[in-house]
Amino acid sequence: MTKILIADDEVLIRRLVCDFLKKSGYETVEATDGRDAIVKFAENKDVKLIICDIMMPEMDGWEVCKKIRETSNVPIIVLTARAQEFDELASFESGADDYVTKPFSPSVLVKRVEALLKRSESSKRPDSSDVVKEDGLTVNIAAHTVDLDGSAVELTKKEYDILVKLIKNPNRIYSREMLLDDIWGIDFDGDARAVDSHVARLRTKLGAWGDSHLKTVYGVGYKIEVSES
Repeated sequence: MTKILIADDEVLIRRLVCDFLKKSGYETVEATDGRDAIVKFAENKDVKLIICDIMMPEMDGWEVCKKIRETSNVPIIVLTARAQEFDELASFESGADDYVTKPFSPSVLVKRVEALLKRSESSKRPDSSDVVKEDGLTVNIAAHTVDLDGSAVELTKKEYDILVKLIKNPNRIYSREMLLDDIWGIDFDGDARAVDSHVARLRTKLGAWGDSHLKTVYGVGYKIEVSES
């Protein structure tokens, strides 16, 4: 049974989410604040997805995301009562994969969980091109790893998915909308700035390789530029 961690200091919200997830066949683990979420995640190595409120005591949801991302690419959905652009962008910068504003429909949240889990599993499956190499960068799709000049590169799930999408189709330009649909999913209700922030972070982590190969095509989108020879 797929296990999901729900972190929210509001008991009614936490129980409501847990009840709907259990009815859909999921196992749930509850955390009452941010620090408790970190502890519960460490104790439950088989957690496949985290639903995390932003405004929590002890440690807010953004800090929880950052802590989790230090060791794991587990999908994270953040919940917030504030529908401001800053909160949305800060959530993605912290490593969240999706963003849901309160009040929300529990049944819609369950659908988002299902979609995110499906994308997470499909991104781990090997395909006909398990290893992609380009100018010192090696992406092992089967192992879900990235190596640059002999050193591992730690990426969030979204950063990794963007890199794989672009490097498997070198020199092809992908618009922000195409990346949103393919990686975030057509039910994502944010905007293209989520792509921009993730690409900017990905380029920084790839250093000189990112500056040389991860190109912005202004007014259009992004591409991995490689030699045709």
